[in-house]
Amino acid sequence: MMLKEERSRTLFLRMAAKSGINRRFSVLRAKGSLRPGDVDAHAFYRPGQFPCTAERMRVFEENAPRLVQGALDRLALTDEERQCIRHVIVTCCTGHYAPGLDFAIIDHLGLSSEVERTMIGFMGCYAAINGLKQARHIVRSERKANVLLVNLELCTLHLQESQDLAEVLSFLVFGDGCSASLISAKKTGLAMDGFRAVLLPETRDLITWRIGDGGFLMHLSGQVPTEIEKALRSESHAFAVTPQIDLWAIHPGGRTVLDAVESGLLLPPYALAASRKVLLENGNMSSATVMFVLAELMKTARDGQRGIAMSFGPGLTAETMAFHAV
Repeated sequence: MMLKEERSRTLFLRMAAKSGINRRFSVLRAKGSLRPGDVDAHAFYRPGQFPCTAERMRVFEENAPRLVQGALDRLALTDEERQCIRHVIVTCCTGHYAPGLDFAIIDHLGLSSEVERTMIGFMGCYAAINGLKQARHIVRSERKANVLLVNLELCTLHLQESQDLAEVLSFLVFGDGCSASLISAKKTGLAMDGFRAVLLPETRDLITWRIGDGGFLMHLSGQVPTEIEKALRSESHAFAVTPQIDLWAIHPGGRTVLDAVESGLLLPPYALAASRKVLLENGNMSSATVMFVLAELMKTARDGQRGIAMSFGPGLTAETMAFHAV
């Protein structure tokens, strides 16, 4: 473990036990067998020699296409669905290179070179909602077009060497993940009804994400859950929340974030079951996470049920999507 001070180590382990996370995934594979407490994944993070940004991006470029290909294969598109894809949208805030993931997607699926590509970068955890918003605009203007949305994040490439307990705790929740979804005019799955963005006042510095010499640098304030709960309690209407909501797809930024949403909206404990399950099994995968929650809800959603998807990120901003099951 990075933390050298015994009290900090004890507090970290106590908080980890209360995190609501059983496991997270990483593209970094262990080189040999790791002992309890080791942080040296694939000889990548060595005390006093954490990698520079260029090295982190090299590993991103090597591994991100593989993760995307796996997500696309699990989507199991039919030939008809694949042939109707006219647009590819990718969200990512943890890595950049060009030609990028949009080209990897086109090559893997054998799509036409005329497919239009859109990259949504560096928006953080709420980027998937913006991707869905763009896909909805496209489908409403091109009824016969399919839009492929891919959300990929390799958060574990940006661990920072630190003795600050709060900073190390912020690394605790993040893992790697990728989602792929198809948006079309067909009346099946979840239908998107509308979107709304809410900027919480005087919270600009609570979440920041900047590129440094040693990777991407995140600041995640412990005040985030408090500000979310306060905003939801006082202005739930601004988040498109109504009494008719049956399905809740809340981005699990962490256990305390979900607790804040549950308390702020006076929700019963079962309301956020899908979000808590995704957090338990995957941690916070930034922009991909809310898509995992939506996929979980689709397993049991009944025709006509109405829902709200909500993600939080830099700003402090909440992006919401109203939807219903078809």
